[in-house]
Amino acid sequence: MSGAQQKHSSLLGERLGGEGSTASPTGEPQRNPVTGQAADGFSAQPGRPAGAAPAGAAPDLDWTAFKAQVHTVLTEYFQSHTARARAYSPAFGVLWEQMAEATLGGKWMRPKLVYLAYGAFGGGNWRAGAELAAAFEVLHAALLVHDDVIDRDFVRRGAPTLGAAYRDMAATLGQNAQDAEHAGFAAAIIAGDLLLTGSLRLAGTAAKNHPNSALILGAVHEAIFASAAGELDDLLFSLGGLAAQMPEVLKMERLKTAVYSFETPLRAGALLAGESVSTADALATVGRDIGIAYQVIDDVLGTFGQSSETGKSVDSDLREGKRTILTTYAAGSPEFAAMLESFRNGQAQTGELREVLHQIGARNFAVELAESLINDALGRAVELELPPTLYAELSNICDYVLTRRN
Repeated sequence: MSGAQQKHSSLLGERLGGEGSTASPTGEPQRNPVTGQAADGFSAQPGRPAGAAPAGAAPDLDWTAFKAQVHTVLTEYFQSHTARARAYSPAFGVLWEQMAEATLGGKWMRPKLVYLAYGAFGGGNWRAGAELAAAFEVLHAALLVHDDVIDRDFVRRGAPTLGAAYRDMAATLGQNAQDAEHAGFAAAIIAGDLLLTGSLRLAGTAAKNHPNSALILGAVHEAIFASAAGELDDLLFSLGGLAAQMPEVLKMERLKTAVYSFETPLRAGALLAGESVSTADALATVGRDIGIAYQVIDDVLGTFGQSSETGKSVDSDLREGKRTILTTYAAGSPEFAAMLESFRNGQAQTGELREVLHQIGARNFAVELAESLINDALGRAVELELPPTLYAELSNICDYVLTRRN
C-alpha cells in the first residue's frame, strides 16, 4: 500500500458513513448465496423461482443478443409513445423522437450490469430482463438531460443536447439569447421528467407479477432518490453552501452516480432473478465501490484527460467551482488556492493549474484511491463467493474502470 493509501485508509472506511453495508434491512441471518451457509454479508436461502437455473450457470442469452433485445424494448416503447404524443400535438411527437435519440449510444454499462446479475443468478425471462435493463438506460438519459440543465450546457461529448434544438428554434423565432436559452432548458426539463416516468414504467412492466416486484420497483425509486440527493449536494458544494471534506465529496459521488449506475442495476438484476434482499444488497456493495472508483477516475479524466477522447472540456469543472476528488485534496494547499484564483481571473492557463495539482499529489492520490476502491470491490466479490461468470465479468469491468480514457 502506498503512502497516500495508508494516509487515507481510515477515510476509505468512513467514506460512506456506514451506508450501503451488506447487512440485510430485514434483519434476517446472513448467509452465503451459493452454499446457503452462514457467512459475513449474506442472506438466508436465495429464494429462486421454481425452474430457474442454478447460480453460476452461464446465461442462455449472450450479451449481443440481450443488447439487441433491449434495443427492441426501447424502440417499441418510444414508437408507441411517439404515436400517442402526435395525437396531442405534432410538436410533442417531435419531442418524443428527440428523447428516443437521447437513449442511443453510450457505454451501456447499466444494461450490462443488469444482464450480468440476472443471468448469473439464473434468470430466464429475458424479455423482463431487457425491460429492466431498458429502464436503467432511460433513467440514465433522464438524469443526463436534467444534468445539462443544472450545468447550463448545450453540448455533451461534442454533440448538441436535446435542449440545444429548442434554444436554436427560439433564436430563429427572434428571441434574445437569454430567452432562447431559457426555452432550451425548459424543453429539457419536460423531456427529463418524461424520461424519469418512462424508466419507472419500464421497471414496473419488467417486475409485473414477480414475487420481488415491490423490491425491484423500490430499488429503482431509491436510485432516483439518491441521485437527486447527490445532485443537490454537488450544487451546494460549488456554491460553498456545504462543508466539502473528502468523506462528504465521496458520498456525493456515490449518491449522484454510483447508486443508479452500478449498485442498483446489480441489485435489481439479482432481485429479478429471484434472489433474496440480502444477496442483492451484498452484490450491490461490490457495485458501490466500483461505481465510486469510476467517478473518481472521471474526476481525473475531467482535469487531466484529453478533450478529444473524453468529449469534455478539461477546465469546465475547475472554472465552475465543482468539488471533485482532486480539488478537495488540494483545498488545503496555499499554492493551489493562489493558482486557482489566478486561473478564474484569466491570469493563469489550464496547464499551469493542472501542473500544480500534479505537483501536490492530487492526481496520484485520486488514482490510488480508485485502485483501493477497486481492490475493496474485488475483495468483497471473493468473500461473497459470487457465481464464477459474474466474478469474471466484474473483474473485467474493474480493469476497464482503471484504464479507461473517456
